[in-house]
Amino acid sequence: MVLDKDTAKKTAELLLQINAIKLNPKNPFTWASGWKSPIYCDNRIVLSFPPIRNYIREQMARQLEEHYGKPDVIAGVATGAIGIGMLVAEFMSLPFVYVRPEPKKHGRGNQIEGFLDRGQNVVVVEDLISTGMSSLNAVKALKEHGAAVKGMIGIFSYGFDLAVENFKTQNTNLITLSSYEYLLQQALETRYISDSELITLQEWRTSPDTWK
Repeated sequence: MVLDKDTAKKTAELLLQINAIKLNPKNPFTWASGWKSPIYCDNRIVLSFPPIRNYIREQMARQLEEHYGKPDVIAGVATGAIGIGMLVAEFMSLPFVYVRPEPKKHGRGNQIEGFLDRGQNVVVVEDLISTGMSSLNAVKALKEHGAAVKGMIGIFSYGFDLAVENFKTQNTNLITLSSYEYLLQQALETRYISDSELITLQEWRTSPDTWK
């Protein structure tokens, strides 16, 4: 769910500006899942541009507090959201932890890195939401640790029906600064894509696992 339309458009504009999001319908990317995609998103690039990362962290902090209230701890999903999660926690003067995809195979075997007490209220920060499975895996680990997960905030979401269903099934609230719809709108307005490319990009979002 996007809370602020102006922020959604501005975020999409900034991500396109620094090539954190690349659109290439004519020469699709291949995701790790094997899906063919006309879009590739790497929000970690945000960290290399101080004015943009400051905008992102401040908007995330503002929307997070407005929607969930101020939590006890911010948790980032490893590895993509560690940087931005830490920036949000620092801006809000809150403790920070991050969650690995699985427990370490050595040392203390931690999946959650940092200090987190049972019963503490946590908001999870994510950089990108696709199917939502890795994000929800982090939520599961936090709940098993005894944390009270208020919800999640991300920079960008593809808005797949599968992700919506996954978050609903896991009873986890999700808000994002921007989304696929706002990205396409901004890309068309700035002539980053043509009308015909817009149609292709809309078709892909409908059925990304079978799109060719």
